[in-house]
Amino acid sequence: MIRIIAGPCQHESLEQSMEIAKHCKAVCDKYNVGTRNGTMGPVEYIFKASFDKANRTSLNGERGPGLVPTAHSFVDIKQEIHGLKTLTDVHSVEQIRTIRDQFNYCIDVLQIPAFLCRQTDIIKEACRTDKIVNIKKGQFLAPWDVAGILSKTKDAKEVWITERGTSFGYNNLVVDFNGLQYMLDNYSVPIVFDATHSCQKPGGSGESSGGNRAWVPGLTRAASAMGVSNFFLEVHPDPDNAPSDGPNMLKLEDFDRVVEKIVECNYDRR
Repeated sequence: MIRIIAGPCQHESLEQSMEIAKHCKAVCDKYNVGTRNGTMGPVEYIFKASFDKANRTSLNGERGPGLVPTAHSFVDIKQEIHGLKTLTDVHSVEQIRTIRDQFNYCIDVLQIPAFLCRQTDIIKEACRTDKIVNIKKGQFLAPWDVAGILSKTKDAKEVWITERGTSFGYNNLVVDFNGLQYMLDNYSVPIVFDATHSCQKPGGSGESSGGNRAWVPGLTRAASAMGVSNFFLEVHPDPDNAPSDGPNMLKLEDFDRVVEKIVECNYDRR
């Protein structure tokens, strides 16, 4: 099975998130049937959106509408799109408990942001829920150090580890495909490749702040060829005017082409 997690960096409105979710779901559904050799399996789609971008470099950066409004939008989206799964970031034990107690029905995957991937209390609290827990591997973390993260997840229903690039000097990330292969070979949990955040130039200002979405198609093909079948992609109808992560987000119109190549590479490999 191929799993595609996709949506905007942050939830901006019900109308926009509904548009993105419907488009991405339709694209993934299209690739559920028919291949050259008839071996294609399901392409699962999971909608993602953040309710609070709590790790902005600038105090003035837009953060999102907050947990409660976003959760209510998730309810409406799930009611409109039958069977849709959703993912959102959590940043504290309190947020996890609020989701568990008040919005358990509308969020399927809790995501631990990369900067919090070693925060024991947050990880353990997320793993006590009935949710899948997706932990983003920190940009500062060696692939073999993920074992320490996984040692904290014994109570989890299911855990995923997401690769999102490795710090390479100031304001730059690289994709370490050797490290990605190490994780595929040594961990029994699903490994997700976040192609859009891997194209970031995080922090800083001016030319050093942004990213390059043109690199996403090549990186996804490379990861597919080496055995990755789970992908995280941020998409937006107008990324150049998005409140966050615009330069590295895919244009919504390009999502189909990227998914098509992911599917081709995965099933050619088989």
